[in-house]
Amino acid sequence: MTDLRLAWLGDDFTGAAAVMEVLTFAGLPSVLFTEPPSSALMARFADCAAVGLATTARAQGPAWMAEHLPPLFAALDALQPQILHYKICSTFDSAPHLGSIGAAIAAGLSVRPSRAVPLLTAAPAMRRYQAFGHLFAGSPQGVFRLDRHPVMAHHPATPMAEADLLAHLSPQTDLPGALIDLEALATDPQARLEEALTQGTRILSIDSIDPASEAAAGALIWRNRARMGFVAGSQGVEYALVRHWQQTGALPAPPPPASAGRVARIAAVSGSVSPVTAAQLNWAGQHGFALLPFDARAACGSEADLAAEVARLTAAALRAAEDGASPLIHSAAGHEGAQVGAFRSALSASGLAPETAARRIGVGLGRILDGVLRGSGIRRAVISGGDTSGHAMRQLGLTALTALAPTIPGAALCRAYGDGPHDGLEIALKGGQMGSTDYFGWIRDGGGPRHQEQP
Repeated sequence: MTDLRLAWLGDDFTGAAAVMEVLTFAGLPSVLFTEPPSSALMARFADCAAVGLATTARAQGPAWMAEHLPPLFAALDALQPQILHYKICSTFDSAPHLGSIGAAIAAGLSVRPSRAVPLLTAAPAMRRYQAFGHLFAGSPQGVFRLDRHPVMAHHPATPMAEADLLAHLSPQTDLPGALIDLEALATDPQARLEEALTQGTRILSIDSIDPASEAAAGALIWRNRARMGFVAGSQGVEYALVRHWQQTGALPAPPPPASAGRVARIAAVSGSVSPVTAAQLNWAGQHGFALLPFDARAACGSEADLAAEVARLTAAALRAAEDGASPLIHSAAGHEGAQVGAFRSALSASGLAPETAARRIGVGLGRILDGVLRGSGIRRAVISGGDTSGHAMRQLGLTALTALAPTIPGAALCRAYGDGPHDGLEIALKGGQMGSTDYFGWIRDGGGPRHQEQP
C-alpha cells in the first residue's frame, strides 16, 4: 500500500469498525484487520486509502497496553500513513486501571513521536458533543453531560464521574493538556494551537458540536499532520477530516450507499448490559427472533461449565433456526436484571477478575455463534457489545472487515474475511448503547438508508 491517508488502532472491535464505516461511506475504501495481516491478506486490499487494526485494549490494564500496543502501532506506522490514529470510545470509556487512554497515548508516542497529540472525542453525527472541554452524549431520553448520562454514569467497568475530559484523563497520564475550545475554533484555532505548544502542551483536547466546529477541528488536525501525526479520539476524528476534505474539494461527495438486501434469518449474540440493548432485545423478541438467555455464571466456573453452556445454547439456537426464527443469545437484558444479579454473585464467589470473566463470556458467545453459523447455513450475524465483539470475533477465525451497508452511525453491516468457513460472512458489530430499537431487524433487512431513529 502506498500513500495511505490514515491508519488507526482501535481500542475495541466495534469502535474500530466504526472508523472504517465513516471512511468507506465517504468514498475512501478502507479495511479493518483483527490481527496484523499476512502479506497475502494485505494484497487483497491494495486499493484501500486507510487501514485499521482492532484490539481489545479497552478491556485491558496499562501493563498489557504497554506490552502489546507498541508493536501494533509499529505495524501500522510501517505503512507510512499520513496520520496514525488511536481510536477510543466516543463516550471516553477509560480508567487508570482499565482501558487507559493515557497509557495508549504513551504507547503511540513511543512509535510515532509528535509535538502534541490532538484529542478529538466528539462526533456530532452520533450525538456526541464536546463544549468547553465537557463531553455530552445522547440517549433515548435526551442529551446528557457524561457524568449524568443514564448509561455512562453507571457503566459496570468504567463509570464516568467527570465530564471534563482533560480532568478525567489526568490520573492516566503526566502529559500536560490544553483545550482548543469552541471560541478558538470559530476564530483562530491555529493561534490557540501555537500558544498551547509554546506552553509545553502535549495533549490538545478539541471541542466539536456542529458542522462548523467539526470542519475546523478536521482542518486543524490535517494541516498540522507533519508535526502532530499521532492523533487520539473517536471516529469523530474521521468525521472531522472527511468534512474538511469535502469542504476543500479534496474528496468528492460519494454516491448514497445501498441496502445489502433482506434475508430470512440472522444469528446474533449479545454481551451488552446497556438499557439500549435491552430495548433492542425486547423488540427482537416480538419480531421473529428467538431470545435465548446465556447463563453468565458459567463464565465464573470451570472450563467444563462454560463448555456445557455453550453446547446447550448452540443446540437451542439451531432448533430455533430450524423453526424459522433468528436465534439471539444474550448474557443480560439491561444492567439491573436478574441475569446481571446472578452473575455478580457468582463472580464475587469465584474470585475471578471481572475482566477475566468478561473475556470468558465473550469467548463463550463467540463459540456459540460459530456453532450456529456452521450448523445452520446462516450467513448474516450480529455481535452486540464492544468488549464482547473482540473476544467473539476471534472465535470465528475472521481477520478482516470491509463496510457493506450503513445503519445508525457506528454500527454498519460489514463483510468479513478469513481462511475458514466464515469467509464472506455479513456481520455487524454493535456497541452496547448503539443502534435503533429495531436494530436487529434492520440488520436482517440488510441495512441501508432509511429513517434512522436516534440512538
